[in-house]
Amino acid sequence: MKHESLSAQVAPHLPLLAALRETRNVTRAAALLGVPQPTVSRRLAALAEALGAPLTVPDGRGIRLTRAAELLAEAAERGMAAVDTGVRLAREEVSPESGHVVLGFLHLLGRSLVPSLLRGYRARFPAVRFTLVQGSRQDMVDRLAGGELDLALVAPLPDVPALACAGLVDEEILLSVPAGHRLAGRASVRVAELADEEFVLLEQGYGVRTLTDELCAAAGFTPRIAFEGQESDTVRGLVAAGLGVALLPRFGPGSPAGVAEVPLSPRPYRTIGLVWRADEPMTPAVTGFREHVLAGPR
Repeated sequence: MKHESLSAQVAPHLPLLAALRETRNVTRAAALLGVPQPTVSRRLAALAEALGAPLTVPDGRGIRLTRAAELLAEAAERGMAAVDTGVRLAREEVSPESGHVVLGFLHLLGRSLVPSLLRGYRARFPAVRFTLVQGSRQDMVDRLAGGELDLALVAPLPDVPALACAGLVDEEILLSVPAGHRLAGRASVRVAELADEEFVLLEQGYGVRTLTDELCAAAGFTPRIAFEGQESDTVRGLVAAGLGVALLPRFGPGSPAGVAEVPLSPRPYRTIGLVWRADEPMTPAVTGFREHVLAGPR
């Protein structure tokens, strides 16, 4: 008999093997399983026939498992533990009170927006578990579309047919320059005035990088790149060191050390929004968190 065929016959009897290993007695095993003793005896005989070897031998007033039965019983206990864990996780997954949400977001949103949203939701549902994933806008959109994320907070909102989205807040983009820069004290600056500046930019794939390229192109020039980074805090640090200028969202709260933030004219904004896969069922926990985010306030 093939292993697969034998496994299919053994699988329904895993609780019986575990009970016999624990009790060493057919009567007590039947009581533990909540079935009549003759039923246990029949199942045990059928299992021994399928295996082609006895599973028990008399041992005083009880029984003792054979070596083959011990091996099966050990595997049975491990398998039942794995199934119990799977059942618990599955119940948590479909329960809005104790489910699991995989949330992706831009690095910059981890400073205030994401903690605020999580704090408000966990106050209502403290047993919900979150897996948090950070990355560039394009990385978050790709991973969401690929099923790795349940929800994503990105900016700007993607125009992808398979994804649905809703805007949450409009965020102004400012010019960041070293504190002693010639433009640091200005009330506002036109993007065209930055044509001769060196820029510190986020890498391709980040929403602010795309917006910066578009604003510079609209002003008639391509930004001269001094450095590229993956986090806005790193970009600001390079700006503070006098290595270039950058277009970034407002630092807040407070002011970044060594950096002056100057409004642009006209003032550009980006929309931060929540994105999810369209026309695909969500677990109650994911649905609950999505509704919490969309309901605000933030």
